[in-house]
Amino acid sequence: MQRALGAAVPPPHTPAPTTPQRPAPAAGPGGPATTADDDPLAAYEQELADVVPPRFARAGDEPEPVAGHSDRVYDVEASGIRLADVGGMSAVKERLELAFLGPLRNPELRRMYGKSLRGGLMLYGPPGCGKTFLARAVAGEMGAKFISLSIVDVLDMWMGNSERNLHELFQAARRNAPCVLFLDEVDALGHKRSQVGSSSMRTLGNQLLAELDGMEGSNEGVFVLAATNTPWDVDPALRRPGRLDRVVLVLPPDAEARRAILEYHLRERPIAGIDLRKIVAATEDYSGADLAHLCETAAEFAMADSVRTGEVRMIEHRDLERAVKEVRPSTKPWMATARNVAMFANEGGVYDDLVAYLKRRRML
Repeated sequence: MQRALGAAVPPPHTPAPTTPQRPAPAAGPGGPATTADDDPLAAYEQELADVVPPRFARAGDEPEPVAGHSDRVYDVEASGIRLADVGGMSAVKERLELAFLGPLRNPELRRMYGKSLRGGLMLYGPPGCGKTFLARAVAGEMGAKFISLSIVDVLDMWMGNSERNLHELFQAARRNAPCVLFLDEVDALGHKRSQVGSSSMRTLGNQLLAELDGMEGSNEGVFVLAATNTPWDVDPALRRPGRLDRVVLVLPPDAEARRAILEYHLRERPIAGIDLRKIVAATEDYSGADLAHLCETAAEFAMADSVRTGEVRMIEHRDLERAVKEVRPSTKPWMATARNVAMFANEGGVYDDLVAYLKRRRML
């Protein structure tokens, strides 16, 4: 039997098996997203997204900079202390009146005499004698804002940041004028550049000079008060006219001031039979901080006695007399150093007031 010849009929088409395709990951702001199959840590990152920050920053994650924003915030205070709250120190108060307070209270006379509402004054003397308290009292008397600057507010480990911090502090004072800018321990910021081995500290000293000159902003209404225990370590350029050109010696409190300080520190303590006249006479070389410590020590003696006997008693004169024997004045080492400076390093008569004081005390 002969097979009929004809066109070949192809078999029914069966599609070839294909490999399932993975859906393309959605693109994020920084490119294609990483899935858990590609990176085992991605699943954990997504699960803990509310707690743990992402491992890699993506475009668009950075916050927009705010114009005029500073990452440092400085305390601008309103002082409630007045010069009347400062016991004694009549010579210092008179000098502050001439330098700052008088021109501020008399604007017409200030304009007539061409007196500028700017300037600098350096307070120096033994530690604990109230230089910071005086600066706050000046701000309170003027009704001005008060900014206290210390070395920790300025120094930074990164190059250039210390100078920027110092500039921002002066800018804050200029924005809040009238303002008293208090430079505590100014010898740390403005040490003699000839004795500074670090180039960064010399640069910081140059920045301080530029700010005092008002090179990058007007210092009108900014009153710069500086304090130091060692004025002989301060760079002479800081005492140039127009900068910290007025120098005032703040001595240990006199008898009137010692009495006021003792009364202040005993006012809220239980006392009886105390002869302040004798205590004042026995504390001639004591600083204000020494007197505060004296009252604290006397209170400790009375309290220890009350604990031991089980009977509460008042702070008596004997407690203060015992405290005088235990608490010694802290100003004597400073006086010994100051005596050498007055004798051998009084160039230009900078320390004439110190020489006069030492002569009155028969220490020269």
